[in-house]
Amino acid sequence: MPKVFVTGHRGMVGSALVRIFQSQRPTWSLLLTGREELDLLNQSSVDEFIKSEKPDIIINAAARVGGIHANSTYPAEFIHQNLVSNSNLIHSAWVHGVNRFLNLGSSCIYPCNSKQPIKEEYLLTGTLEKTNEAYALAKIAGLEMCRHYRSQYGVLFHSAMPTNLYGTGDNYHKENSHVLPALIRRFHEAKESSVAEISIWGTGKPRRELMHVDDLATGVLFLLGCDSPPDWVNLGTGVDHTTQEIANMVKETVGFSGEIKNDTSKPDGMPLKRLDVTKAKQLGWEARIPLEEGIVSAYSDFLNSLEAGTARL
Repeated sequence: MPKVFVTGHRGMVGSALVRIFQSQRPTWSLLLTGREELDLLNQSSVDEFIKSEKPDIIINAAARVGGIHANSTYPAEFIHQNLVSNSNLIHSAWVHGVNRFLNLGSSCIYPCNSKQPIKEEYLLTGTLEKTNEAYALAKIAGLEMCRHYRSQYGVLFHSAMPTNLYGTGDNYHKENSHVLPALIRRFHEAKESSVAEISIWGTGKPRRELMHVDDLATGVLFLLGCDSPPDWVNLGTGVDHTTQEIANMVKETVGFSGEIKNDTSKPDGMPLKRLDVTKAKQLGWEARIPLEEGIVSAYSDFLNSLEAGTARL
């Protein structure tokens, strides 16, 4: 019965991992601790925690995350907090003999104008998207730390690169959320206020691949069952949509009857970003939740969290 330390277990990704482990691996012992108990930015605290608790597996789902506005406004915090927490966890895991470390990265690590769909080997072959460069650099560093520790010391430290995620427990902050939760909140509030129109950022032409966080959880569980996984593997749907199409799906799901206007004074972000998921499929895993179905589920979760007073607003 392995002891599994899931960092960031209260976040959208971490909580999805906890749900799937509790339902599909009920004999696993989950080690869960919040930031008030363990500061991942404090090396000595992280080191002492891992030394005393002796987890068999660490899954790093903790991160400072946000959308275009948050990344552009707080780049120093994004690069510092993600660099330091990743470094602290990875190094202490090696020092204290943790058997396995699975690091969760992000699809934003890949070059801005990468060939599509994006293969794992395209990493570091071009410049990054400026609006999330700081965050991407920190995530790349974490991925490369795992790769080099594995190469030099023979430890099973590896990474998964999820595409854009959404779903249960998402962040619906007006300025700091990602595109789908931001749209869900805005369309819902517009419907409730009976406004005639709402605007969305950019031209509506950029294409985005979106995956429900429950699909990611199945991917992580699958990778933990692989004896010799790749240093990093893309986890995504392999399907993308324009941001305009996504907005229309949310509009229909929410039941907003007004018009959608495009605010072209706002940035689009990366013009195109779809992961090549061939490697994951060859290993034996693929996402299962269609976007239309996932948006319905996400909106239901948003409404339930509003009613319960637990929505991350």
